[in-house]
Amino acid sequence: MKTEQLHSLFLTCHSVCTDTRKIKKDDIFFALKGDNFNGNTYAEQALSKGAKYVVIDEAQYKTSTRAIVVKNVLETLQELARFHRRFLNVPIIALTGSNGKTTTKELINAVLSQKYKTTATRGNLNNHIGVPLTLLAMGCNTDIGIVEMGANHLKEISFLCHIATPDYGYITNFGKAHLEGFGGVEGVIKGKSEMYDYLSTNNKTVFVNGNDTIQLNKTSTSKRFVFGNNAIADVNIDFTEAQPFVICKYNNLYIKSQLIGDYNFNNIAAAIAIGNYFKVEDKAIKTAIENYIPNNNRSQIIKKGTINIILDAYNANPTSMYAALLNFEKQPGHKTAILGDMFELGVDAKKEHQSITDLAISINIDRVIFIGDNFHQSEIHSDKSMKYSNFEDFKTQFDFSEIKNTTLLIKGSRGMALERLIDLLPSH
Repeated sequence: MKTEQLHSLFLTCHSVCTDTRKIKKDDIFFALKGDNFNGNTYAEQALSKGAKYVVIDEAQYKTSTRAIVVKNVLETLQELARFHRRFLNVPIIALTGSNGKTTTKELINAVLSQKYKTTATRGNLNNHIGVPLTLLAMGCNTDIGIVEMGANHLKEISFLCHIATPDYGYITNFGKAHLEGFGGVEGVIKGKSEMYDYLSTNNKTVFVNGNDTIQLNKTSTSKRFVFGNNAIADVNIDFTEAQPFVICKYNNLYIKSQLIGDYNFNNIAAAIAIGNYFKVEDKAIKTAIENYIPNNNRSQIIKKGTINIILDAYNANPTSMYAALLNFEKQPGHKTAILGDMFELGVDAKKEHQSITDLAISINIDRVIFIGDNFHQSEIHSDKSMKYSNFEDFKTQFDFSEIKNTTLLIKGSRGMALERLIDLLPSH
């Protein structure tokens, strides 16, 4: 079946689904495969649950005229998304970066939705499956699409740009993330810059943080819109303070966010700048930023008993860990940090964990607890720190009643799932 024909069928469906547990009536089900599952085996179940069509790539599972057999389900999903994006022809903003992608995407969405009907990446569905699903979630009433793109190796951003064909793009930063897949920091810069390469080649607009010299150099020949607090900025946004929440100044308005840490200033500034570019009124931008509350373990503020918790356990890499610790040091009162391993660092894992260990015990934090095999192998010479090789050892051996009357930072990679700590902390 040609893509155009499949697209005609797709337009008659409610939405795209890849998980039979979430099937809704009149969905179109794509039978994707993974290391431990074969979606083809669920095709009949999808139909029985109300799917209007199922797309499969193993003919023996065709039990209905509503089953569409293709050569490769994943590639068909991607091509359908690309076709649908061209069919709608709405402006699309793409963003990537080492840190802050999802928060920035949520902020941009909050700002632009003050004036436009937006469709944005849900959660962090930002890979070779998530990007097509985001595009296929857009409808004829979508004014602007906002597509987050993640990558852990070279050529991935280029591939995602080929599917989404964005009109605008923004890179949050270049940091020490996914070093194993990219082969080092230079690989990270090269990989993320594939977005700039695509936009520049196609004469599209890039949004650039004017305070980031790497970004400025990478986009020197691009069509760009610069924000910052310097002479080359198209829009000026000034950092005021982060005690603990970020406050910034824009067009004589003070915007008081509910995001902690000065490292969140650039995320906020990008959203303000993009709102400015798309002519969202200043007061509406202020309202959107001030009403945005972080969730999903990203810089959440939680109060439990005598403990003020900064839960930043969604993910971690050396760059974000470094920024979080330096910001945490500025917090008043007694401070405790619980830090979990950082993943996907490859041959740099030992060096980077030792570097973060040295930083954490050298700055003004009263107590530091390290969890994970990598941190456990780090050398620690301090009586204010403890280390555990895994979460279960920490859970069974540590006396949680000791954590009280303190501000607590919890940060680690997604695989560490340190949000589990919340239920273990005393509530009095």
